[in-house]
Amino acid sequence: MRDIKESNTSDVTSISRRVFFKKSATIGAGFTLAMTLPGCVAFESNLNAVSGELTANAFVRISPDNAVTIIIKHIEFGQGTFTGLATIAAEEMDADWGQIVSEAAPANRKLYANLHWGTQGTGGSTAIANSYMQMREAGASARYMLVAAAAQRWSVPVDQITVSKGIVSHQSGVSASFGELAEAASNQSVPKKVYLKDPKDFTLIGRDNLSRKDLGKTDGTAIFTQDVKLPGMLTALVAHPPRFGAKVKSFSDKKAKALNGVVNVVEIPSGVAVIADTFWNAKKGRDALVIDWDFSKAMTESSAQQMQRYREAGNEDGLTAHTQGDLGEAFKGAVKIVEADYEFPYLAHATMEPMNCVVQITDDGVEVWNGSQSPTGDQLGIAAALWMLPGNVKVNTLFAGGSFGRRANKNADYVVETALIAKEHGQSVPIKLVWTREDDTNSGYFRPMYLHKLRAGLDSNGKIIAWQHKIIGQSVMSDSVYAAFIKNGIDGSSVEGATSLPYSIPNFEVKLNTVESQVPVLWWRSVGSTHTAYSTEVFMDELAAAAGQDPVAFRRAHLGDDPRYKAVLDLVIEKSGWDNALPDGKSRGVAIHKSFGSYVAQVAELVLDHKGGYKVDKVVCAVDCGVAINPDIIRAQMEGGIGYGLSPALMSEITIDNGAVVESNFDTHRVVRMRDMPGVDVHIIASSEPPTGVGEPATPVIAPAVANALFAHSGKARHKLPLGQKV
Repeated sequence: MRDIKESNTSDVTSISRRVFFKKSATIGAGFTLAMTLPGCVAFESNLNAVSGELTANAFVRISPDNAVTIIIKHIEFGQGTFTGLATIAAEEMDADWGQIVSEAAPANRKLYANLHWGTQGTGGSTAIANSYMQMREAGASARYMLVAAAAQRWSVPVDQITVSKGIVSHQSGVSASFGELAEAASNQSVPKKVYLKDPKDFTLIGRDNLSRKDLGKTDGTAIFTQDVKLPGMLTALVAHPPRFGAKVKSFSDKKAKALNGVVNVVEIPSGVAVIADTFWNAKKGRDALVIDWDFSKAMTESSAQQMQRYREAGNEDGLTAHTQGDLGEAFKGAVKIVEADYEFPYLAHATMEPMNCVVQITDDGVEVWNGSQSPTGDQLGIAAALWMLPGNVKVNTLFAGGSFGRRANKNADYVVETALIAKEHGQSVPIKLVWTREDDTNSGYFRPMYLHKLRAGLDSNGKIIAWQHKIIGQSVMSDSVYAAFIKNGIDGSSVEGATSLPYSIPNFEVKLNTVESQVPVLWWRSVGSTHTAYSTEVFMDELAAAAGQDPVAFRRAHLGDDPRYKAVLDLVIEKSGWDNALPDGKSRGVAIHKSFGSYVAQVAELVLDHKGGYKVDKVVCAVDCGVAINPDIIRAQMEGGIGYGLSPALMSEITIDNGAVVESNFDTHRVVRMRDMPGVDVHIIASSEPPTGVGEPATPVIAPAVANALFAHSGKARHKLPLGQKV
C-alpha cells in the first residue's frame, strides 16, 4: 500500500476542450486530473454543464461511464504512443486496461511540451523517455484523488483502501468504480507530491498481452488526414518546380479552369496550386497547367558531380567535433594503417501516407487537421505565414501513416502551403492539400548525401591505437530555427554516433566538413546514425580482418567501460549461434550501435544463391532500452526499424540529374517488399534503467550487419550504399 499524504490545492487556471470526430460525452459527472508536473500548468476542475464532465489538466479524464481517457501529447503514427503512454498512467492508477481510452492532445506547448526540448513535438525516439515520470505522476495523482474521495465518502482511513483493476475497495467490503467516484474526486485537493509504485509491483508495465489503443486501423474507422471530410471542403494539389531552386516565371491556367470541378488556381511561393472539388479533378487541373519556369538560379549538379565536390571538400581540414590523444604520434607507431571511404546517397522518407493537411481560415483564426509531428512548429509556421498570433492557430492532431521525420518538417512546409492556398483562395472553406507519392519523392525533403573518410592504425597486438574520421555532408539544422543548435560550426546530428563509439581508443578524432546544396534536407529515421553506424561498424570488420581476428572477438577487445554494450553483444551472439559453424551457402555479420539512449546489436544471416545473389534470411536483434513498457511494441519497433533500414541497405536511393530527382514512385524508388523481409528474432534485456528510445535505434544497425555478412563471404568490403542484391 502506497502512502497517501495530505497536500494543498495547486494554483489553478481553466481550460476548454473540444473533441473532434468523436461522439458527445455521456451526460453525468466526471473529472480530469488537475496537477502540477514538470513542464505543465496547473488547472482547476470545472464542470461542463452540457456534458457533465469536469475538465482540468488534460492527462487523465474519468467519465461517469467509468471510461478513463488518457490524453496523449505525442502523435501516434504506428509506433505505439497511444498504448505506451496510456500504460504508464494506467499502471499508477491501478486502472483496468479495458477501461482505458487514448486521445490525442490539442496543440498547447505550455501543457504538452516534450520535456526534452520544450516544444510540443514527437521525434528523436523521446515520446516514452520524456513522458515516463510525467505520466506516472499523472496516474498516481488521479489514484490519490479517487482514494481520498472514497475515504471521505465511507468515513474510513485512506490506508484501509485498496485499488485494483479500476475498483476502489475498503476492507469492510464496500467498493466503487472510478466512474462512481469521479465527481467526488474532482473536489479533492491535488497532491503536491505523489508516491510511485515499486517496479516489482507493476501489473501493466512489462506485460506482453495488452491490446493496443490506436484502434480502427484494420476496419477503416481510424481517422487519418486523408479521411477528413468537412462541409464544403475542396482539394488542392501544387505544381512544384521540376528542378531545385527554380521559380515560377509565369503560367496559364486557362485549360485548367475549363475542366469540370476546378474551382480556382492560385500561386504560392512554392509553386502553383489547383483547387477543385475532388482529388482527381485537382490532379487533372494541375496536369493542364502551362507553367514557364525560371531556371536562372536552379540547381544543375548531378549526384555524381556533388559527390566529387564532397571528395574535394574532404581534402580540406574541417572542423573538429571530437579529439583526444595524439593522433600524429599514434600513427607513427602503428604497424598497420587501414583507410576506407564510404558513400551514402540521398534518401526519401517514403511514408505510406504522403503529406497532406486540412486548413480552414475563419474570422476567428485558423483550424488545422493533420498528422502533426510538431504541433508547435506547425502553429508557428502558419502564424508567421498568415501574420497572426500562434494562439489563433488550432491544430487537431490525427493518426498519420508514417513519418520517419518527414512530418516534423523544420519549415512546416506542406502545412504552410495549405494555409497559403486557403488564404489565396479567399473563402472560408476547408482546403485539403494532398501531395502525391511523386510529389514527395520529387520535391520533398531528404536524408542528406554523405561521404565518410576513415583511417586507423593498429599496433603489433592488433589493437586500435589511432582512429581518424572525417564526415562530409549537408546540415539538417541549418536554414531553420534549429540553426541555434549548431555549436562552433558543428551540426551535432551530422556526427552523432561517430563521436561516441562503443570502443575505447586512446587517440581518436572526428572532423566535419559541412557543404551546401540546393537539395532540401531533413532528419530521417535515426538521423546521423543512419550513416555513422554503417561507416564505423563496417570499418571495424575491415580492421578485424587486418588484425587477423574474428569480428566479435575484435569488438569485445575494444569495448569501453559501459557494460550495456557488452550485454547486447553477448546476448545477440548467444541467440544467433555465432560460435556454431554455418552450412555452405550462408554467411553472417554483426554490428552494434547506441542511438537515442538505446543499445542495439544485430546479427544478419544471408542465404547465397549459385547465381551470385543473396537474401537476408534472418536477423537476430538484442536491445537494451531501459524499462520495457510494452515488450510487444518494442519487438514491433525493432522489426519495423530493421525492415525500414533494409531498404536503403539493399536498394533505396535518391539520385539527382541536372538538379532534378530521377526517381518518382515505388517503381523507380524501390523499397523492401514482403518477399524481401527476413525473419526477425528480438531479445529485450531486462533493465531497471529509465526507458529510452525504440522507434529509431534498430534502423542504423541492419545495413552494417548485412554488409559485414557480405564481407565475411567475399572478403570485399562494401563502401557504398545501397549494397544491391548481388554478392
